[in-house]
Amino acid sequence: MPKSSRYQKVCDVFTDKVLSCSKYTQLIDVVKLMRAHNVSAIFVQEDQQICGIWTEADCIKLDFTDSNIKHLEIRSVMSSPVLSISSSQLVSDAALVFHQHNVRHLLVVDENELPCGVVSITDIVRNQGLDHYLQFRPIKDQYHQDVLVVPSHCALNEAVSMMRERAEQVILVYNQQLNEHGIITQRDLLHLIIAPNNDISCWQLASRPLYQVHSKSSLFDAYRLMSENNVRHLVVSDEQAIKGVLTLEHLINEIENAYCSELEKVLEQRDIALQHSQRNLYLANKIIDASLDGIMITQQDGVIIQVNPAFTVLTGYKPKDVIGQHPRILSSGKHSKNFYIKMWQSIVEKGVWQGEICNRKKNGDVYVEWLTIIKIREPNSDEIVYAAIFSDITERKNAEEKIVQLAYFDELTGLPNRRLFNDRLSMALAAAHRCNDMLAVMFIDLDRFKEINDSLGHSAGDVLLKLVAKRIQSVLREGDTLARLGGDEFVVLCEIDDIAAVISIADKILSYLNTPFQLEGFEVGATASIGAAVYPDDGLDSETLLKHADIAMYRSKAVGRNSFQLFKSSMNARSLERLAMMSRFQHALENDEFELYFQPKQCLKTNKIKGVEALLRWHDPALGLISPAQFIPLAEELGLIVKLDLWVLNNAGIQLALWQKLGITAGRLAINISACHLSQGKLSSSVEQMLQRYNLPGHCLEIELTESSFISSLSQAKKELQQLKKMGVQIALDDFGTGYSALSYLTKLPIDTLKIDASFIAKVPDEYGNSEVVAAIVAMANSLNLQVIAEGVEKLAQYSYLLAIGCDVIQGYYYCRPLTQRQWLEFYQVKNQPTVTS
Repeated sequence: MPKSSRYQKVCDVFTDKVLSCSKYTQLIDVVKLMRAHNVSAIFVQEDQQICGIWTEADCIKLDFTDSNIKHLEIRSVMSSPVLSISSSQLVSDAALVFHQHNVRHLLVVDENELPCGVVSITDIVRNQGLDHYLQFRPIKDQYHQDVLVVPSHCALNEAVSMMRERAEQVILVYNQQLNEHGIITQRDLLHLIIAPNNDISCWQLASRPLYQVHSKSSLFDAYRLMSENNVRHLVVSDEQAIKGVLTLEHLINEIENAYCSELEKVLEQRDIALQHSQRNLYLANKIIDASLDGIMITQQDGVIIQVNPAFTVLTGYKPKDVIGQHPRILSSGKHSKNFYIKMWQSIVEKGVWQGEICNRKKNGDVYVEWLTIIKIREPNSDEIVYAAIFSDITERKNAEEKIVQLAYFDELTGLPNRRLFNDRLSMALAAAHRCNDMLAVMFIDLDRFKEINDSLGHSAGDVLLKLVAKRIQSVLREGDTLARLGGDEFVVLCEIDDIAAVISIADKILSYLNTPFQLEGFEVGATASIGAAVYPDDGLDSETLLKHADIAMYRSKAVGRNSFQLFKSSMNARSLERLAMMSRFQHALENDEFELYFQPKQCLKTNKIKGVEALLRWHDPALGLISPAQFIPLAEELGLIVKLDLWVLNNAGIQLALWQKLGITAGRLAINISACHLSQGKLSSSVEQMLQRYNLPGHCLEIELTESSFISSLSQAKKELQQLKKMGVQIALDDFGTGYSALSYLTKLPIDTLKIDASFIAKVPDEYGNSEVVAAIVAMANSLNLQVIAEGVEKLAQYSYLLAIGCDVIQGYYYCRPLTQRQWLEFYQVKNQPTVTS
């Protein structure tokens, strides 16, 4: 390989003309433009920027059966992004990019990253100067032997499909009558864009006669034949038959091998030359310059003779600032004279000193460095030099201090963390035991902190936590400890004289927190739930006191939040009961310990059954009958509420299938669905799968949801409910009037039924204001064509009042209690209703 070609750059071989078009240009116009300029690739522009490329090779991806192919916009078939290379890079770099990305064209950009030309594989081949190498390389097995051959009558579309499937660049066409071969390349497919013809045969498009080369010829003969005839494919043959096809890529692969081989020889020669030069000095200087550690070399008298680039980076001193100076220019003044005497004593005796030292940068900043000083005696000379190698460990020292800080203090608030709090609590308990004192441990948990985080963001939540910490600290006395355990949980340790002192501190904390915080232009309330345990009454060790304070805090949340509770032994019993329930719940779900009860609803106009509500019950073998009010919140906390919904949905399907088999026409079966299931966007698909599984119509099912289901995302809820309505499923709004009631829900969501909460029905007809609310709900529902159901009807007076105001349906003990499956079937038979109004 000629020496000059080794250093050829892209700017030496590229074509300084970039043919481009708009991304909206039609494919036929693109092909015409490429033919007019005799190029095999065109770049695509958008807003004066190149955004894609289309080449002859991309023809194989087109569907030529598409009658609209010529009118396709180039943006729909182009390749993007476009690979580019700088004009100043070596040709070998371009060859590597071609090989790695399997492309034939690269966009060439100048030093300003602006397009200035294009380089192709052909450009590189023509400029490598490897003719002498190709002359001695026979074709042999370098060509593609398994070439695709199709008969002349084969439809072109079929042949293109085969080319695409086999990733072929070329196919041969054989005409049996003429005993002649033709060839179709990717470039030939351009003709079909200009003049599409779905009925054309391969023979009509094939180029002939073939350019052939003998299998015993050299690669140089093949390359010369390609160049003379401006082709990229040759048919390889011998005296008997066609052996295969040789492509330009085969030559390129051989040239790349030769290029790499020549390059390796050059590198070997360079290494040999380096070994005969001042190798040790060269390598030493290179290592010194490349080192990330600062290096300073001094003479025996201490005068600086050399520094490396890292020295300048670390100290700010340039070589001209320090060469000829003494190292004392770096002194920070923080070390005594005795420190330096011991340092030099070690260097003289051992030839080395290593340790931490404080020095000063050029800008005056003091930093800590890890320094190694080595005494070096020059060979064949009595001269001694000293090499000082150092690294700035200031950040590491700061990090070590920060690690200590993080180990014992909360990073956000600066308060003691759990580890430090536990240490202080252990020490306080030991002192209290010796002195027979009382201690109080108070757990503080912010109420609805998650809502603030979700609404204003985590950064606002962090600010709120710091403000809360300051307010709580302002209440505590000197000597008391406030710690943050994590999240929005705080804990207080304080010495007390009596229980009244604990109550007083808690009341002050609640009072201080009740004043709204100014947060990002909003007034934000941050109430808290507080629980306290007292030593020695509620525990003698850290673990017990913390556990009991935590239990008392959860009791504060259970009674309504923004409150304080002292630990009582009964709380521990409830906590243990809840823990037992948690451990049993998953097992109960997996072992089918739940059961559906059924409560019929009565139509006030016909006195007949107007649907049934399925109610979930849990009969635990150890804990007995557990109320839904206990295990439903537990399921939500454990993340199993959707799984529980699916259990109810599946068993409701089983019951509805049984009703169909028994001929029971009791109207719709209503089931309660959690807000979480709706917000996940999977409710409609779950219902659809159940209906398909049991071959049920949608109108036999009613889904009951509470208003809380719509709070997080009204649009998501609307989408899900509309899907249910398409199946024929009815939607009921449960506990109406007790939640975040907004009448806009009734117009924006596809709701069919309103269920008046039992808390309203319990006070009619005696309580005037309450009765008017119920009457207003019924009137509103009637005007909106919504069915209205009154829940919790237990008395004749309630029944009569609801009948008088036009209520549609009632549900409650007055008509029927919740029934087991067997009891429900018996109830239905007694009522003996052949038909029910739907």
